[in-house]
Amino acid sequence: MMMCRSFLCAKRACSFFHQNEFSYAGKIGTVTSRGYASINATDQAERTKRLLDAKAKAGLTYDALASKLGVTNTYAAQLILGQAKLSPDIAEKLQDALPTLSQQDVHDMQTVFPMRSFDSELLKEPNIYRTYEAITHYGEAIKSIINEQCGDGIMSAIDFYCDVGTTSGKNGEKRVVITFNGKFLPHIVQKDEDNTAKSPRD
Repeated sequence: MMMCRSFLCAKRACSFFHQNEFSYAGKIGTVTSRGYASINATDQAERTKRLLDAKAKAGLTYDALASKLGVTNTYAAQLILGQAKLSPDIAEKLQDALPTLSQQDVHDMQTVFPMRSFDSELLKEPNIYRTYEAITHYGEAIKSIINEQCGDGIMSAIDFYCDVGTTSGKNGEKRVVITFNGKFLPHIVQKDEDNTAKSPRD
């Protein structure tokens, strides 16, 4: 858990250093991170900074980048932040969209498996906390409606699409619209005859 947190802290700190999106007076060299077998936190943080720099130099919003890549704006952000693995069919599009991005970074984005995780420190950021609060506050109601409409099961976060947009309210105010589009996964009945990997009995 500590290693996962170190990775996320390094990545988050890297984002803070990016002047076009956050304001933070610091240096990446001051970030303490721990490398481990599957991911090097410092490498990931530095790559994320280069990606954010390339996005800024290209003058692209996440919507514009997503359009060029043919993905949702949330997935485009996940790619930039190191939370999604770059597929070969999108790699060439990313290189074209962000011409200052090095071939090495594009290669690493395709070969390094992301450390997808959650750090409770993120909840100290108000925007993230309010989104979390909305899900928890409406969670039981959402579950009840999913059960009523789909049956006993859950919404997948793997076979899943997320899109963030805006609309205007009746008084002209800007409103945020977040769409979760996940495959419904029913809970199975664990029939003995269907269990192909039974535990041994001594």
